[in-house]
Amino acid sequence: MDYIGIDLGTSAVKLLLMQGDGRILKTVSREYPIRFPRPGWAEQDPQDWYQETVAGLRELLEGQDKSQVAGISFGGQMHGLVALDGEDQVIRPAILWNDGRTAAESDYLNQEVGREVLSRHTANISFPGFTAPKLLWMKKQEPENFARICKIMLPKDYLAYRLSGVHCTDVSDASGTLLFDVEHRCWSKEMCAICGVQEAWLPKVYESYEAVGCLKPEVAAELGLPGHTVIAAGAGDNAAAAVGTGTVGDGACNISLGTSGTVFISSKTFGTDRRNALHAFGHADGAYHLMGCMLSAASCNRWWMEEVLGTEDYAGEQGAVSKLGENHVFFLPYLMGERSPHNDPDARGTFIGLTMDTTRADMTQAVLEGVAFALRDSLEAAKSLGIRVERTKVCGGGAKSPLWRKILANVLNLEVDVPEQEEGPSLGGAMLAAVACGEYASVEEAAQKIVRTAAAIAPEPALAAAYEKRYQQFREIYPACKELFQKLRQ
Repeated sequence: MDYIGIDLGTSAVKLLLMQGDGRILKTVSREYPIRFPRPGWAEQDPQDWYQETVAGLRELLEGQDKSQVAGISFGGQMHGLVALDGEDQVIRPAILWNDGRTAAESDYLNQEVGREVLSRHTANISFPGFTAPKLLWMKKQEPENFARICKIMLPKDYLAYRLSGVHCTDVSDASGTLLFDVEHRCWSKEMCAICGVQEAWLPKVYESYEAVGCLKPEVAAELGLPGHTVIAAGAGDNAAAAVGTGTVGDGACNISLGTSGTVFISSKTFGTDRRNALHAFGHADGAYHLMGCMLSAASCNRWWMEEVLGTEDYAGEQGAVSKLGENHVFFLPYLMGERSPHNDPDARGTFIGLTMDTTRADMTQAVLEGVAFALRDSLEAAKSLGIRVERTKVCGGGAKSPLWRKILANVLNLEVDVPEQEEGPSLGGAMLAAVACGEYASVEEAAQKIVRTAAAIAPEPALAAAYEKRYQQFREIYPACKELFQKLRQ
């Protein structure tokens, strides 16, 4: 049988058709707009997601045997607030994960409600991108809209609802709302009370690999798919990408170099770090994971190349880099503030160490190294818990760069595995659909049989030692700039 994975990204939806043995038959991508009503705000119309998803499904299925499609599941951008009224109509544009309007609400949760209280009820502290502070903002700034809420959904779950008619979410995505008791895998009554949220507004929670229902008859007829096509809950984009790279079970690690960057460590047991520098979320395999998230990763490289240098010749610019481990220029990659481990929306991108002999290649190198150093910050937080990571997978657009992979392996001093198929959350979504339909007994079995490694990059002892010294210098820059970043905001 065949399975469809739908990755609802920030700029586009990517759809993938996979055979049960893991062979990818076809992929399709369709873009939709993102709106910035004010500086630091980011919104989308959920109807755009659905329209482009349906159009993408038609394109994906063209020329395929539709009768073989057994299941559909998802990966998707996390934390976004989709509010529905009593008629299941969208009340206002969705507020996205990278929207920064809720700094005051996030500060209220962390400082007045208290980080210890939040961590006790949800295993996490508040970040401006999370869903709960968005609801507090809406309650204060748009009380008429807040009063109309009858259901709160996350982006990919809105798609699941439109396809199946079921209000649902999964454990991994619910973990990023700050309304969810991660340890016990259920909504937190305490956090609902704190945020003025009625539990009836929240969708039913499933494991990522569980079926929530089937395609609605009218949707099945429109797409020409069997009416018994299963809709599985799916996962947040990072958990789905981790499934697609085989990062399941205990102690597996995946690094994503996408628009944002993540260090994702799967675990059989629940745990949090003392500083809450890492997110402690449920995983799509039925267990847990720790995740460090930086808001700007490959987007830093894109900004540097296209906006500053005015070129799309990424390979050409990187080809001029030749002094690995010796660069005297550092770059703080905080172009949109930072989440892990600093939780500082005021942090900003910064070059430091420029001299008259600094070259274009030095600055290009500094951007790549700055992202790698910031990812290591999250890895160090995981190590503080006694977690041993000996190697990592890598995925995302930035992972296509051989230079960046080499820098990453040596900055982290880990062996870096490159998956044979790099399809991210869409592949993970298809694999979750296959588990929901019984093609595989578990997510771990699906990963073991489908995911293969194309290449492995080993750290070089001398270069890793040089980067160790550079990393210790990098760690001192943000604390020295922190107060200045706050003053620049005023």
